[in-house]
Formats: sequence, structure tokens, C-alpha cells
Amino acid sequence: MHTTELSEQLTTAGVVPVISIADACNALPMADALVLGGLPIVEITFRTPAAAEVIRILRRERPNVFVGAGTVLTMENLQSAKDAGAQFAVAPGLNPEIVQAAQRLGLPFMPGVATAGEIERALSLGCKLLKFFPAELLGGVEMVVALTAPYSHTGVRFVPTGGVTASNLEAYLRCESVTAVGGTWLAPKEDVTSDNWEAITQRCCDAVKQVRKLRGTSR
Repeated sequence: MHTTELSEQLTTAGVVPVISIADACNALPMADALVLGGLPIVEITFRTPAAAEVIRILRRERPNVFVGAGTVLTMENLQSAKDAGAQFAVAPGLNPEIVQAAQRLGLPFMPGVATAGEIERALSLGCKLLKFFPAELLGGVEMVVALTAPYSHTGVRFVPTGGVTASNLEAYLRCESVTAVGGTWLAPKEDVTSDNWEAITQRCCDAVKQVRKLRGTSR
């Protein structure tokens, strides 16, 4: 898969559930809840030891779900994500060594940026699809618009994550440079651990409705 294909998947979804799972037994019911809600896409963060196994299970048992690895901070994380079958990887920051290693592995990688300098560094590494993190604390939609202005001609696109919720989702999606947003609100840890799958499905449904309203697209 190429970054262009990743961009297309993200544009279609509009929203990417960002989920931390401590128990791999929750992988399949979680994925089913997302699919039922209209979002067959997920970023599984490497914040728990179960991450690689969750990705492996989803790739094997739910081939209709587009699965990425999040919080990829080290070479070990990156290799584990690749070995587990992740279709893309994401980091909260910009580590040139990790970016270049992902390119060698052929794994589409989305580094995180917070400043103009980091955007320029990312562009120099060939990265035009960037995670903007932590979005709300950095100034939210206004900051995305301000950062986009001097770089729009480069084709740079953003996936704001961190503080994005149902209440500000629409504002982010209205930004021309925003491909999608990443959201932890869709499947919070407490709902995953308590098997509250209906709540997760409902939040996904609500998000999909907003995407369709603004873009006329969604799965």
C-alpha cells in the first residue's frame, strides 16, 4: 500500500477511531462495533503490550477492517506493527529515523507535527500526510488553518488528533487541509473494558452522519 491509498481511506472515513486495548480478547467485538457503526477503520495504539496481537487478530479475522498502528515510537514498535500486518502506522511526533525505516519497510507512515519547522522537516522526508497533535491544545482549528496557509501549495494534509470530539468534529472537517481526524472519544477505554459495544457503535454512527453531511462520503 502507498500513502496515496492511505489518504484515500482516511478521506472516505473522515474519522479514525484511536483505540488502546489492554486485552486482545476485546479485539473482535470492538471491530464489530466499529463496523456496525459505519467505521471499518481503526488505529490500535502501542500503549499496551497487547497492541501487536490485536492488530494480528484483526488482520486475520476481520479483513474488511482497515487497521493501523498508533504511538509507534521505536524501531521495535515499527517492526512489530509491520509483522502483525498493520496497513499504516502513526506517531505523535516526528522521528526521521522511524520515518525512513517505515519507508524502507513499505509501511505508510504518518508522523506527528506541532510546528511549522516540523512540517518542513516532514516535507523534506517526503511526508505530506501529517498527524497534527495535540490538536486542541495547540490552538485547534484556527491553528490548522494558520499552519496550512504557507504550505497549502505543497499538498500537505493534516489528521488532527488530541481533543477532537463530537462537538468540534464538524469544525475540523470543514478545513480544506484536513483529510480526517483521529478520535479517542469513539471508543474510550472504559467502554472497551466493560463491553459497552452499543455505545461505541452509536458514537460511530453519529460521527459518520456528520461526515456524510459535510462530504457526502463514508463507507
